[in-house]
Amino acid sequence: MSMIYKVSVIVPVYNVEPYLRKCLDSLINQTCKEIEIIIINDGSTDNSQLIIDEYALKYDNIKTIVQNNKGLSEARNTGIKHSSGEFLAFVDSDDWIEKDMLHEMINLAKKHSADIVLCSLQNINDQGKILKKLPELHQLPERIDLTQDFTIFGEMSCFACNKIFKRELFNDISFPKNMHFEDVATIPRLFLKARTIAKSNKYFYQYLVRKGSITRNYTIKGINIFDAIDMVKRDFIKSVYVKNLQDWHKFIIFQGFYCFLAYYAYVKNSTSRNQMFAKLRKIITSEHITKKQIFTYNRFKKNYLCSLSLKKIVFYVLQLIKL
Repeated sequence: MSMIYKVSVIVPVYNVEPYLRKCLDSLINQTCKEIEIIIINDGSTDNSQLIIDEYALKYDNIKTIVQNNKGLSEARNTGIKHSSGEFLAFVDSDDWIEKDMLHEMINLAKKHSADIVLCSLQNINDQGKILKKLPELHQLPERIDLTQDFTIFGEMSCFACNKIFKRELFNDISFPKNMHFEDVATIPRLFLKARTIAKSNKYFYQYLVRKGSITRNYTIKGINIFDAIDMVKRDFIKSVYVKNLQDWHKFIIFQGFYCFLAYYAYVKNSTSRNQMFAKLRKIITSEHITKKQIFTYNRFKKNYLCSLSLKKIVFYVLQLIKL
């Protein structure tokens, strides 16, 4: 008799040989045993596949897929297509999760009949030292009825990795191909289909910040965040939440202004910077968002701008003046 899985954990892999064992160990040692682990080797050129094969021989609940390099979104979509669990989870192959994460999140899903369950996460370095804690909506109750309180939409992170989702939410949604900020284009649209959210305040997800990762290329592709916002808007105006205009504006302020500019700050090419800022100005104007709204934007019941370092405050204020 085949196992009925509660969770399908989708793990895209691309050249992560030094980190892969720690990731997979954290999955096979979960206290929740009704999980299938779907590993998609997205064209790795290192020894990642040897490690994958080793684990697949030992554990019957591991399913492996090898494909040509297509990028993170298509690797995730491949995993979704081959999944059978009631819920889906996404784990990056250089990260790891605490052993009780899936057990607790599934229990919360059952307890509250939730469509999505989320937890907090933290950035760690190669030595496992905590660099930064990223609390996720700690000010909200364990159960959130979105029809009664939609504030989560304008305050949540758009990470896929610290959440589990009912598989049926993906029936007509997939991660967009060849797009930066694919999570921004996808996660909010899943929330628009949901009714009940549950959350744990525990820092279950460990997000690895690799040494030197800050030097990665920042290019004009950062402008994709506005394409992502357009995709979300198309679903928002058709959703039952369309009257929540204030939360829609907060979503744009957080993702389109603050998150976008956090990326834009590292773009060196002046032509790209000019094009990107022009796009920012256009969306802020077209959505009738005022500078006062941006200044007074609250996240987790605190003024977001004032919660940042002085250096970041100065940067954001200067960009705001330019709008």
